[in-house]
Amino acid sequence: MHPDAHPASATPSASAPPPAATWDPRQYLRHAGHRTRPFLDLLARIPDPPAGAAPLTVADIGCGPGNVTALLADRWPNALITGFDNSAEMLDLATERYAGPTPGGGRMDFVAGDATTWTPDPARPYDLIVSNAALQWVPGHPGLFPAWLDGLAPGGTFAFQVPKNFDAPSHVLLAALCDSPAWRDRLAGRARRDARVLEPADYLTLLENLGCEADVWDTTYLQLLPGEDPVLDWVKGTALRPVLTALGDDQRAIDTFTTQYRDALREAYLPGPHGTVFPFRRIFAVARKPAAQS
Repeated sequence: MHPDAHPASATPSASAPPPAATWDPRQYLRHAGHRTRPFLDLLARIPDPPAGAAPLTVADIGCGPGNVTALLADRWPNALITGFDNSAEMLDLATERYAGPTPGGGRMDFVAGDATTWTPDPARPYDLIVSNAALQWVPGHPGLFPAWLDGLAPGGTFAFQVPKNFDAPSHVLLAALCDSPAWRDRLAGRARRDARVLEPADYLTLLENLGCEADVWDTTYLQLLPGEDPVLDWVKGTALRPVLTALGDDQRAIDTFTTQYRDALREAYLPGPHGTVFPFRRIFAVARKPAAQS
């Protein structure tokens, strides 16, 4: 998810609630090809609705800048799709680029909504609820699944993918730097999200226990990133955002922290003749709700 932020006007204590991250959709989209590929792999496993059914109704939770939401309209041209996000910056770009009628007779809309509190209306069920690389920002998100499944029509699908690379050097080094003596007063705990994402088998058990037919898998992508300091450029669009937000308008601190993190990443990810390899593990789940009994 992409929550709005407030700049820190004073140095917060380590026990203060962390400010929510400010998001930069254009920075996020700098690696759009690599970021989109997992969603395409997820989308390929989502079943079509029954033949002759009314236009598909879809909720995209944590839609971000809308680029993957648009892929739903490519798959189901007459679908009625609503993207939800709690970042004004992301919603503005999504609305500017994609909102309105689609060429196939459907429609895309983008509205404010936070995954931590969003609940579908059971009186207006969705055929598909999907979430792409958002739930890792939501503590306790498995506890949301029962209500989301209740908001699906019989035979509907809930599908999501989340990163599971929090033990990678990119994240370990970031968390260690935040917790180091020089930064812990301002940044302790700002980069830790490892406990929020379950293992594939745990998602499978949970979804099956909720009465779904579930398909769960994981993949590690060996992403080949071009340019100088490409891993730093990648995390500037995601994992680094809460840290930069916590530093507020203190540009000197931002520059110092970023330089220290960059130097650590350079040692961990050595460039090769064709770019820098950045392994990235992701977990996928597609859960089908039972159809109505005839």
